[in-house]
Amino acid sequence: MKNYLEKLLNKENLNLEEMKDATAYCFSNEVSESELASFLTALRAKGETPEEIAGLVEVVRSESNQTTNILPNVMDNCGTGGDRSYSFNISTTAAFVIAGAGVTIAKHGNRSITSKTGSADVLEHLGVSLSFSKQHVEEMLHDNNIAFLFAPHVHQGMKRFMKVRKDLRIPTIFNLIGPLTNPVDLDSQLLGVYRRDMLPMLAETLHKLGRKRALVINGAGHMDEASLAGENHITLLDQGKITSFTLHPSEVNLPVYDNQQILGGDAKDNAKILLQVLQGKEGPYYDTILLNAGLGIFANGAASSIQEGITKAKESIDSGAALEKLQRLVEYSNKVSSEAM
Repeated sequence: MKNYLEKLLNKENLNLEEMKDATAYCFSNEVSESELASFLTALRAKGETPEEIAGLVEVVRSESNQTTNILPNVMDNCGTGGDRSYSFNISTTAAFVIAGAGVTIAKHGNRSITSKTGSADVLEHLGVSLSFSKQHVEEMLHDNNIAFLFAPHVHQGMKRFMKVRKDLRIPTIFNLIGPLTNPVDLDSQLLGVYRRDMLPMLAETLHKLGRKRALVINGAGHMDEASLAGENHITLLDQGKITSFTLHPSEVNLPVYDNQQILGGDAKDNAKILLQVLQGKEGPYYDTILLNAGLGIFANGAASSIQEGITKAKESIDSGAALEKLQRLVEYSNKVSSEAM
């Protein structure tokens, strides 16, 4: 570890194998908390590379008790958080719409960290279990096109890192990797990030992690979701090719809304918003989900254009398919809970 720290302090990048080795040390008892803090700080000061992020992610995933590759063409639509927009749970709501459109989605998420309500908070309020086993996740992905993976439950070896991160009180590489550490093997991904300068680098990281298709998005107002407030900056990864473009809601026949019109609240408030959207109540929340779910469907490759993705997202809601995905997940959660008693 000392050699890796010296390289980072000299502004030298670690290659993929070096980063995997360094991360493996961090999971062991051979590295003290002060060394771990120094490692994360040195990485931040130097600036992380796609190889370093990918190396860390590969080890984190390998340490999970739920790593699986049960189905082909599974995606996730988790964002990094950190935009402090205090919006409602956009990616969580969109996940059910994407699943209702026939795309298999392993929704990875956590409790609130920088927002009022995280995906786990709102789903728990709706009755979704946060402690699905690997078998439960596989059954739900196969039978329902959607499962929820609560990050602390599927990454129980990360507690040591979390304590150091909390003590450091500065952003580290872990503020970027949450959406990348999904233990389910993913072919495609919709990844939101609050830092616009990170789009190409995260697209390259997704390529190194084996994604066939992905969209990395920074929304208007620097949201880590697509926004109807104006121009969205997007980077597309498609079979190893990376391109960037912008998207205004008017280009896909959607209205413009200020980000203040999609504010959320506590878990109860956001659960109500989520249900209203899935029930087809039109307005800023509904249109925001059409955009984000449409982008997710396009990122997966289930639509040949963003406009087609939005059309499929609308059909998913209007047909009741999206709401049914949530209802079945809650029913399955109740079944699992009753069997455990």
